[in-house]
Amino acid sequence: MNKQAETWAFEPINRGYDRVFQFDRLSIGLVVPLETYATSPVPAMDRHLERVALAESLGFAAVWLRDVPFNVPSFGDAGQVFDPFVYLGLLAGRTKQIALGVSSIILPLRHPAHVAKAAASADVLSGGRLILGVASGDRPEEYPALDQNFEDRGARFRESFDYIRHMAEQRPVFENGYGEVGGGIDMLPKPASGRLPMLITGGSQQAPDWIAQNGDGWMIYPRNVSDQARIVGDWRERVKLATAHAKPIMQPLYVDLADDPDTLPQPIHLGFRLGAWHLLTYLRTLEEIGVNHVALNLRFIQADIETTLQRLAQDVLPGFSE
Repeated sequence: MNKQAETWAFEPINRGYDRVFQFDRLSIGLVVPLETYATSPVPAMDRHLERVALAESLGFAAVWLRDVPFNVPSFGDAGQVFDPFVYLGLLAGRTKQIALGVSSIILPLRHPAHVAKAAASADVLSGGRLILGVASGDRPEEYPALDQNFEDRGARFRESFDYIRHMAEQRPVFENGYGEVGGGIDMLPKPASGRLPMLITGGSQQAPDWIAQNGDGWMIYPRNVSDQARIVGDWRERVKLATAHAKPIMQPLYVDLADDPDTLPQPIHLGFRLGAWHLLTYLRTLEEIGVNHVALNLRFIQADIETTLQRLAQDVLPGFSE
């Protein structure tokens, strides 16, 4: 392998990031809650801890939480209901290997000091398994409830992002719109490996070059394969111009796994109802175009959740890296 090939790889950050993201390979994770709630925005959170434990035992690379401060009717999904950082702390104590991801913390709606401390705490308590997705937010209804302006969220996102980065330093010295830290105080704990992996979701009101320069990866939305291939290729080119290391790209995918593995794909919201063999083929196509991780969302699953997890582990996971 030549020197350029050796350096064009993902930079190691922590246990979770290093497990989930491997260059030119795809890993498979799951969006929590692991239950069907197709007809209501609010899940029952039934057997949620047992199902995460099952997902870990079956070899899924990560579970992903979401930051949904309010149950907004137009959004139609309350996520895992529990605050993501409280839930991360619980999962850190109930799991040992699986990466714990958040997709994504809405930075303009929280003070970055609180985000930095909570995220570093979850990272340390989990042994370095946290992957912190961050976003600017896309639900305007939430902003008045927190006395925030929806229109300037892009600028506040950048300042929050910078603040959180500084909090990993020893006695940081900096100042921005969120506050002034003069080196006389310090925030503890520090991230387990000295740094939090921070992935940016969508555009987050930022220029593409800023995302490539500053993020440790990029979370994008499902699209048809040809459009996704173009976007992944553009991302890789921007990253090459911005940094010395490759950076991963990931996406979610809603899946309703049919009993018959040969069931042809039928479109559903941001995904497909399909059989296991066609899901495997589709995921391999995503791997070929450069997607590094897919987080499967089982909200619309019609079959038993435990059975579905077992079938995914038997028919889909083999052949993909962790």
